[in-house]
Amino acid sequence: MSIDFHASENRSSYIGRSADKGWLKAMAEIVNPVGKNVIDIGCGGGIYTAGWAELGAERVMGVDFSQVMLETARENTAYLPQVSFHWGDACQTGLAAGCADIVFARALIHHLDSVDSFVAEVNRILAPGGMCIIQDRTMDDVSVPGSTEHLRGYFFEAFPRLLQKEEKRRPSLTEVQAALKNAGFFSVHTSQMWEIRKRYSTWTELESDLRKRTGRSILHELNDDELEKLISFVKEKLGGLLPIVEQDRWTIWRGVKG
Repeated sequence: MSIDFHASENRSSYIGRSADKGWLKAMAEIVNPVGKNVIDIGCGGGIYTAGWAELGAERVMGVDFSQVMLETARENTAYLPQVSFHWGDACQTGLAAGCADIVFARALIHHLDSVDSFVAEVNRILAPGGMCIIQDRTMDDVSVPGSTEHLRGYFFEAFPRLLQKEEKRRPSLTEVQAALKNAGFFSVHTSQMWEIRKRYSTWTELESDLRKRTGRSILHELNDDELEKLISFVKEKLGGLLPIVEQDRWTIWRGVKG
């Protein structure tokens, strides 16, 4: 069973944390957003929409196809006057052509049927000279073994079929590069980064996140009994180590509109 982004019971799946300082630093090294218009497509609960505002963007608009997610995002960013939200499909946002200086998409493209269609829409809404930044995982990122930092690797160790699911949905590095180049982007570059996902001071905090499947769409492929087995497996692997600083490895693609 895949995650239903429209279900009210999943409205809190993509909240409860802030963009890590390491992520903020990495984005600031790629592009200076100060005074820019940023579009965050597939914004979920608005964690990274708020992150772009923190980096100094003049206006940030989060776009998502789930009204449930957008309601949560609005609640969580109500303190940020420069942030707004818009309902729209990632490949047909309904936004005006050339309205953005930066378009960002994190953990989105592996959910899409067509990377090419998405990149074409990004190209349409970007102003000339604007930058597209895509953050997602390839199979090289996903396949990093489990460790006390990379908890995600334990999911695949416990349930190898989850890795088969990932193989079907994860884009390759070259696939996304080609999509950007075919859409007319230049200065196309890729890089890898480790991002701190969350710090847990107690096992109870992590256990709660795992049980709720918070921010982990892959765990929706497990039934409740399997999830309990996974939680026990991760607890055994951690061996009582605290605190837990969970990290994920990501690939970053970026390109400039001509």
